[in-house]
Amino acid sequence: MTTDTAKQEDAMSTATTPTRAPHSDLPTGHKPAEGRVGAGLFDPEQLLKSLPDAFRKLDPRVMIKSPVMFVVLVGSVLTTVFSFKDPTDWFGWTISAWLWLTVVFANLAEAVAEGRGKAQADTLRRAKTDTMARRMAGDAEEHVPGTELRIGDLVVCEAGDVIPGDGDVVEGVASVDESAITGESAPVIRESGGDRSAVTGGTKVLSDRIVIKITTKPGETFIDRMINLVEGAARQKTPNEIALNILLASLTIVFLLAVATLPPFADYAGTHLTMVVLVALLVCLIPTTIGALLSAIGIAGMDRLVQRNVLAMSGRAVEAAGDVSTLLLDKTGTITLGNRQAAEFVPVEGATEAEVADAAQLSSLADETPEGRSVVVLAKEKYGLRERVQGELSGAEWIAFTAQTRMSGVDVDGRRVRKGAAGSVIAWVREQGGTVADDAGTLSDRISEAGGTPLLVAVEDAEGARILGVIHLKDVVKEGMRERFEELRRMGIRTVMITGDNPLTARAIAEEAGVDDFLAEATPEDKMALIKREQAGGRLVAMTGDGTNDAPALAQADVGVAMNTGTSAAKEAGNMVDLDSNPTKLIEIVEIGKQLLITRGALTTFSIANDVAKYFAIIPALFAAVYPGLDKLNIMGLSSPDSAILSAVVFNALIIIALVPLSLRGVRYRPVSADRMLRRNLTVYGLGGLIAPFIGIKLIDLLISLIPGIG
Repeated sequence: MTTDTAKQEDAMSTATTPTRAPHSDLPTGHKPAEGRVGAGLFDPEQLLKSLPDAFRKLDPRVMIKSPVMFVVLVGSVLTTVFSFKDPTDWFGWTISAWLWLTVVFANLAEAVAEGRGKAQADTLRRAKTDTMARRMAGDAEEHVPGTELRIGDLVVCEAGDVIPGDGDVVEGVASVDESAITGESAPVIRESGGDRSAVTGGTKVLSDRIVIKITTKPGETFIDRMINLVEGAARQKTPNEIALNILLASLTIVFLLAVATLPPFADYAGTHLTMVVLVALLVCLIPTTIGALLSAIGIAGMDRLVQRNVLAMSGRAVEAAGDVSTLLLDKTGTITLGNRQAAEFVPVEGATEAEVADAAQLSSLADETPEGRSVVVLAKEKYGLRERVQGELSGAEWIAFTAQTRMSGVDVDGRRVRKGAAGSVIAWVREQGGTVADDAGTLSDRISEAGGTPLLVAVEDAEGARILGVIHLKDVVKEGMRERFEELRRMGIRTVMITGDNPLTARAIAEEAGVDDFLAEATPEDKMALIKREQAGGRLVAMTGDGTNDAPALAQADVGVAMNTGTSAAKEAGNMVDLDSNPTKLIEIVEIGKQLLITRGALTTFSIANDVAKYFAIIPALFAAVYPGLDKLNIMGLSSPDSAILSAVVFNALIIIALVPLSLRGVRYRPVSADRMLRRNLTVYGLGGLIAPFIGIKLIDLLISLIPGIG
């Protein structure tokens, strides 16, 4: 064995920072909010609260951002003006009313989407209190408002203090309550000099004393960004959304030209098309449905991320998550539970399990890592050894682990016991003039090939220095991970496990978890090189990280999700921050991104198919009187031209409000291949978009025909 396994001992001995357990699911504090996504979409109270915003959005300066709906707004104004010329024209007034409702319904969809985040924004505002900060000025302290803090200022926080701004702990260690931000009631540990040094303004120190270096300006903290995000104040249109807007604007221009050519044909045929009819026809033919819901779909997608405690720096990152084709996942804490456990003691030839267990327990008494504790517990439970304590061993000299020795142990009662990485322990035995058992390397290789981590145990006593056996540390793969990776594979996403393990251990874990590939003995440079290779092949890459050494790779990745517990460098480099610091959240983020793209594509398909159906509903009814042959295309048998136009306009308005729940909730995500998804969308939303107008317009026409003087 080489020093590969030493890296595992290094990780084991340095991972002593206590923190809350990794989440296996969404944070309990935010499940109720998520549960409200589907319920209450048509809650009267919510609609009433959003209605004033819908009317405020009628401002042309706001409407111009959506070209399709701006055309509808202009059309509504024109029909209203022409209706004033003949106040007795019920048809003109009715068309005008429904056109205005169409614009208001479109604005209402966006207002409801924005309003769903305001409750959470209010909660965040309550957490964002104006606190007094104890800013360090040389050796003294001065009390200043938190709003006066600047980047680089050092502030002191003790038990009971509210942290005045985002920053990094540069001195001390403390327990911090982050429930105001994450919804998780369990406190977390923040300390200097590691990857868990970042703190968030508005959280509360529960114990001890820390010195924090401020890293953000007032008004630019994570709480401020999250408030802007959930309220839609900082949401900018994504590239795909801009491209779709250009397409919709182009279609609008095409239909505008088409409608503009109708009056000469009508005049030639001896009939006349009024401005009200032309506007109504234009509004029904342009893609008003998707134009009305486009912003709501984007806002709802961002809102779903917020409900899962993920802060996205831009909508571009959410879209990129939906297009990701390669997923880089850390092994520890993401694929495995994170804490390796001692599974067995394997003796070399000439030694016994009891000897190995006794020496392993003795050398682990001062090891406070979860792995070290598991060695003590296994020796006690499986081999009946009483759990000794350090105080019982008078005169014992404890040997702490160091990066140089890669070993730990104890010297007591004339015995010297060591445990650690294979290469280091073997070298130590030889330095003492001892012999190395022939099967020591074989046993270590066997454990590595099985996905475990081997730690050799050696002793020097009156019989000389020798290796007693191997401790088998086992990484436990999280339940259900293989099934999740299989779902990702069906989506066409390739998964790559990133680990510092040696290749043998990495291969075994990768096979057990079901990932497509792995990168062993990974360094920051290796991660960067892997990301660049994937991107060079035209693939989008997503990864998670929390340390400063992850920052370059997070910045290079198309979707970089930084852990909130990580360093400020990691959070600044990524384009998303997971406030729960749950590495498995990356898989959910990809699913949310795909759901956003699927919803947009499905409703676009429905809208275009909708327009085709409305074309066949209106045009035959308009010209059937002068061109009797067109009556064959009037397959719905609409009662009159006026009824046909009015029915189409009414349907056009109602279908928008009917699709609001779907745009907010999102089309149900299914882990299937792209071609199957396309076929499903064409079948469900394409065919549905063709059929729904025929049914809806006919039903409305029947109702209108019952009104005296109209039918």
